[in-house]
Amino acid sequence: MSQSADFMELKEDDIRAHYAAATAMLEGVDHTPRIAKAKEAPAAERSSGIGTRRRFRSTTPGLVTRSTARPEGVRLIERIEGVGDDALPSALQATTLQALRRALAIGLTVGDQFSDATGLAELKRENLEGRLSDSKKAEFTDLLAAEALAVLFSFANAASYLLASHATETTVEIGGVEEVLTDNAQLALHGALWELDQDLAIFADEDAKTVATLLAFTEQLMEKASLRAANTPRLEPFNQASYRVEADDLTINGFTPARAAKGSKLTMTFKKPNEVVGNHIAKYQSMKLAKMVMAYDFERKLNPFADLGGFIFTFMGDGAPGTGKTTLIQMMAGLMSGYCETAGYPFRYQNLSTDNIDSYQGKSGQNAKAFINNVIDPNVIGFGTIDDIDQLAGKRGDRQSSAGQLEITAVLMESFAGANTVVRGNCTFGMFSNYPENVDDALRQRAGARFLVDGPQTRDDYVDILNLLMGKNHDIPLGDFEPFAAQEIKKAVAASFDSHAKPHEEGLLKVFDKVSGEIGELDTINKLGTYLKGIQEADHRFTGRAIKNITDAVKVRAMDFELPDEWMEEPDLFLFKDYETKLGMIKELRQPITVEMVIQEINRYADSEFRYADKSDEVAVANMVREYGLTEEAKRRYLESKG
Repeated sequence: MSQSADFMELKEDDIRAHYAAATAMLEGVDHTPRIAKAKEAPAAERSSGIGTRRRFRSTTPGLVTRSTARPEGVRLIERIEGVGDDALPSALQATTLQALRRALAIGLTVGDQFSDATGLAELKRENLEGRLSDSKKAEFTDLLAAEALAVLFSFANAASYLLASHATETTVEIGGVEEVLTDNAQLALHGALWELDQDLAIFADEDAKTVATLLAFTEQLMEKASLRAANTPRLEPFNQASYRVEADDLTINGFTPARAAKGSKLTMTFKKPNEVVGNHIAKYQSMKLAKMVMAYDFERKLNPFADLGGFIFTFMGDGAPGTGKTTLIQMMAGLMSGYCETAGYPFRYQNLSTDNIDSYQGKSGQNAKAFINNVIDPNVIGFGTIDDIDQLAGKRGDRQSSAGQLEITAVLMESFAGANTVVRGNCTFGMFSNYPENVDDALRQRAGARFLVDGPQTRDDYVDILNLLMGKNHDIPLGDFEPFAAQEIKKAVAASFDSHAKPHEEGLLKVFDKVSGEIGELDTINKLGTYLKGIQEADHRFTGRAIKNITDAVKVRAMDFELPDEWMEEPDLFLFKDYETKLGMIKELRQPITVEMVIQEINRYADSEFRYADKSDEVAVANMVREYGLTEEAKRRYLESKG
């Protein structure tokens, strides 16, 4: 992918100029820990209650609160090459040290760029020469802290990126990173290397764990530096710049972690669209969405559909067990994987499952955040699914929800429609459930589109699915029937959309008839708004977010056209065009928004909310009735036992 004009290139010569300093740091530095404490296990005691060394406490006034820790030698080259029994360093150890040296050099180069851009370089010279004025000391201190955080994050970011391809299934839990110092960039790096050395001493007893420890450490260091940066002034030049390292295909965008553009190799069974029987609207929108995502522009880091307002970032598919939700996932993932393979784009699919719920406090949330970050990586085409979300994400206020489930709910809510959510259009998330009424209301409303996965409905649907699943190992005649004629997508979808001219759910139909009976045909914005207010009065959960989801769905309907299959099969026709050309091609296909579209989308969305609410209320009532019955029976038995 070519370099965008707004990138600031980190020249290879400038990076290599820091190799000597980076190598010296890896060979050995002395560091006195200020915040963290040594993590290495203490030496064995001589006897019960008697330690190996005396504790020292200064009696000199003013020195009592000073750290009495001694400087510790940090020799990472020795530490990493000492893993294992071989006297010679392994290839992976050499690769790891090369990556660490380059990451340190990249961090130092970013520090130079930051110093030049902010005037810190001149302030450093003035300070060395003893001519820094008192009026500039506060600015000097602030800029040193900002540079330290920029260098720390860039080092961790580059190390994580460079080592990502060497990761294995091995993982380690290192806990948080504490020795994050902001006096200056060099001290910050020394503190980080000291703590990294501590973690390697404890966890790295083989090469795979060395890489796992390094990756865990860099993730924690990036997170800690980002949190510290939120309250540190003068970081705008770093946040607003995009530094590019062409040799590594690495881009550093402020405090956003860079991810290696690797796709996941899928081993799932793909389904073709004609193998999905029924589910006409869900199938049609899934096929459209798979093509929409492919319009993403890797240089601009934006999708024309997201720019025009017709992109589905999150959707929820709900239906009874066995209606085809898993088949729909297999179809959509298969389409996207095939398109990406043709275009040469990296594709990443990931599913958040119950395996990600952990009893360790905070780990479930970390797992969910890692899932989100992997899918939204702007360097890949991503598809994330959360199957059986009602089991995975806890409902707030539900006593049955575990702490891990509630952590996942919080992460998903913040990621799907939080203050920092950025929809670039390179990925989409699908939430699927047999019991959407058990999903937290606020999380469910963060699903911008609703796919009703209702499975086969008509007689023709049932003949089609029987014919499909029977296979070919039989001699039973098909009879007077044309296979899959009922699955003709455009005809079936048109009928499905038209059916929403009036609501399906009884509660919503009463609102529709009442409002239209009072104000007549819903043909103006004023009347449509009145209908929306009537829905809100019937269901208080119908909020402003619901209106946004409806208008987004209407914009998607305006994009109700098929991107030609040739555009996917021959990338030069569309996919490899520049952003402005793709935007223009899509605008030419866009359709005008009609009143009928708006009414249909209001009814589709509101039908789903009424369906969820009715089920949820009915389940709650049934549970209460059961509890009352148990209470009455327990009381009866208790009185009988008393005689």
